[in-house]
Amino acid sequence: MAMSEDWLAVIIGLFIFLLALGFFFGLDLLGWAITTSVWTSLAGALKPCSKAYADIPGLVSVVLTYLFLLVIMTVGAALMKANLKKFALSFTVVFIISYLCWIFGCWAYIAATPNQLKASGISWSLNLTSEAGYIIALVVGLIIGNFAPGFAGALGEAIRPELYIKTAIVILGGYLGITAAEQLGLATSVMFRGFCAIIEAYLIYWALVYFIARKYFKFSKEWAVPLASGISICGVSAAIATGSAIKARPIVPIMVSSLVVIFAVVELLLLPFLAQQFLYDEPMVAGAWMGLAVKTDGAAVASGAIAESLILAKASAQQGISYQPGWIMATTTTVKVFIDVFIAIWAFILAWIWSTKIEKHGAEKVRLGQIWQRFPKFILGYMATFFVVILIAILGPDLVKGAKAAMGEANVFRGIFFVMTFFTIGVISNFRRLWEEGIGKLALVYVICLFGFIIWIGLFISWLFFHGVKPPLAG
Repeated sequence: MAMSEDWLAVIIGLFIFLLALGFFFGLDLLGWAITTSVWTSLAGALKPCSKAYADIPGLVSVVLTYLFLLVIMTVGAALMKANLKKFALSFTVVFIISYLCWIFGCWAYIAATPNQLKASGISWSLNLTSEAGYIIALVVGLIIGNFAPGFAGALGEAIRPELYIKTAIVILGGYLGITAAEQLGLATSVMFRGFCAIIEAYLIYWALVYFIARKYFKFSKEWAVPLASGISICGVSAAIATGSAIKARPIVPIMVSSLVVIFAVVELLLLPFLAQQFLYDEPMVAGAWMGLAVKTDGAAVASGAIAESLILAKASAQQGISYQPGWIMATTTTVKVFIDVFIAIWAFILAWIWSTKIEKHGAEKVRLGQIWQRFPKFILGYMATFFVVILIAILGPDLVKGAKAAMGEANVFRGIFFVMTFFTIGVISNFRRLWEEGIGKLALVYVICLFGFIIWIGLFISWLFFHGVKPPLAG
């Protein structure tokens, strides 16, 4: 029998994760992989992700990364009983186009956030973060899918967005695990408050967005669930995981994720400056607010960093108080990590609800096997990589630094899988059909929910749990 994409994503994701763990045995097995940071000079845009491989030219690193992915993905295609020759050729094209979009999206004039302008040596930027590469890949895919159908059809064997995104999320678990492990040293009260805050916010956010989408905009459950999850938790990963739990079409969560990335830029440009103006005497409230309100990891952490630099400067100038740096952004990161972890729990809850309530046939008794069949298996991989890294950090705190380096290398592949997901989703999407299904209304729901109550409920909950909590004083 052919293997499902769900289980194959778990296998490929865990394979890359295990290779990354070779770091603990003195084996840097993934350090040659290509990484693309925010750049101003194309010559310096590409380099291996590990300093141990610094002598390898960037172009060679790209080729090695491509060959590695080609081999493991072709093996995966064999397990799925695909046509291997067609898959290899079309995967090559998908990789090249996707990675070019990723490189262009990392151009400093597009991607640099306000706190990166000085380091980049530029005076302005669109402030889109490196996640702009996802949007560019989606647009390029849409152009190919709608205006070059013959070319799109030739790529068909490798147009597997669900396989790419599920593999990426398995790898993401390890990266979030080390992010959480680094916060184990924070004060217990900050950890507890962050956990309580996201539970409160999420339960309120999700229910309100779902109700508005269904009641007033008449969206189907297929659209309303990923929309509520994307806004309530963390955009791309949450929308994909919960969309999979209810068996939504791949285009649904990806379009939601695209909106999340776009509007996260608006929040990035607006919220840190509001925090500086009104929350400079409550810095931890500001940090938590960035984590609860800004819906992508990259934009949220960047917002926390910007808010911290603005608030520390204002507190010093107006109050003569010098706080230790790092605590505001750490609060943002802590809240964000708890939100991301909640993805697995909510995917299981939705799988159970859809099996027992929504799609139950008459008086038929729902068996555990039906819930298991609906449950997205890649979430198991996500949970496995997350908890393995947490366990490593707990058993050996001195191993955290090594784990961070290892997961940083694995995360390179997560980014590539993400950008290939957006490109391939674009290829299989039809403009006319998307418009008929209400993409314009989807954006309107997002605007109403985000600026109508999500930002302000996030602020209230941040104030409720972090009011009066101060970072340590410098020195």
